Amino acid sequence: MPPTARPPAPPATTAPAPPAARVRRHDIDALRVLCTAAVVLCHTAAEFIDAGHRTAGIAADSLSRFAVPAFFAMAGWAALAGAPVGSDRRLLRRLERIARPMAVWTLLYLLWQYVIGPPPDDGAKEAVRALFGSVEPAFHLWYLYVYVPLVLLLGVAALVLRGRGVPRWSAALLAAFALAPVLRGDLGRLTGAHLPEWNWNAPLYALGYAVAGAALLAAPREGRAARRPLWTAAALAALLALGAYQFTVRHPAAYGSAAVAALTAAVLIAVRGLRVPVRLRAPPGAPLGRLLRHVPRPPGLRHRPGPPPRGPRTARDRRPRRPGRGRRRRDRALLRRQRPVGAARPARVARLNHRPDRGRTTGRIGP
Repeated sequence: MPPTARPPAPPATTAPAPPAARVRRHDIDALRVLCTAAVVLCHTAAEFIDAGHRTAGIAADSLSRFAVPAFFAMAGWAALAGAPVGSDRRLLRRLERIARPMAVWTLLYLLWQYVIGPPPDDGAKEAVRALFGSVEPAFHLWYLYVYVPLVLLLGVAALVLRGRGVPRWSAALLAAFALAPVLRGDLGRLTGAHLPEWNWNAPLYALGYAVAGAALLAAPREGRAARRPLWTAAALAALLALGAYQFTVRHPAAYGSAAVAALTAAVLIAVRGLRVPVRLRAPPGAPLGRLLRHVPRPPGLRHRPGPPPRGPRTARDRRPRRPGRGRRRRDRALLRRQRPVGAARPARVARLNHRPDRGRTTGRIGP
């Protein structure tokens, strides 16, 4: 009789590795602060040029020209690598956090324009143009009219690539943004109305900065400190080239130009992996606005310190604490009433009888 063959052993299955904990990138926080200061400098440069100081204005503009592309790069890193959304609802919530303050500031600018002089009719037209993305009183908000569709596009792409299903509401909103320019033109031809230009769009250069920035900022950071002086020198060389370009060829330089792209890439690589001192770091989970806590406060404003940060638990923290005296009395009375004679003492009684200060067990409870 031939021996029976044993059934093949089932393949060994390994448990999936737990997801890695998200670590706060303090170098990205430092890059945000640097870009915010650069944007302020960029607006100051326009005032210098209007006042007749063209050399100082172009120099200040060249120093700050990398800020907006760097913000696009950080948006791409957050959407694709740093903090990708996990569901359709979270993506819409992220867009809401951007659009809500944007709407408030746009309304404030429109009210200010109405107060300082334009007629109400012109103010109403500006309000309509603000919905289409071409509001003049707050012209510097053009960045957000590009940033919102960019975050929406990258978020939908991340959800699809990660296999989270079809984000219905986000995909419908993205389709509305994509079809709106053609629909605006068709409605204008059919009705004869002059509708404002639709500026809620993400140009190709912004998408390129977002994807390339995600790749640069998500790259391994080991051994970057030794090469940081080299990339800092490269950033200075790109800054000089951009200044010469703006003085001789075009001012302001387009964000899609090669000189601005070279300066932005050098700054991103130089700042990536930067060690930030502990006292200058943002608290865990804090938004960008919490970085203002490092600004000196006025003398009359007091700061109420929060609870001290909890470090790793030690053996002393894991030791069970001894209950209070009143609780011990209640436990003893309960055991006297409920425990039958001759029953074994539970572990709770043994722990109550233990005297850590004397290193022995008392005989107050039980036999």
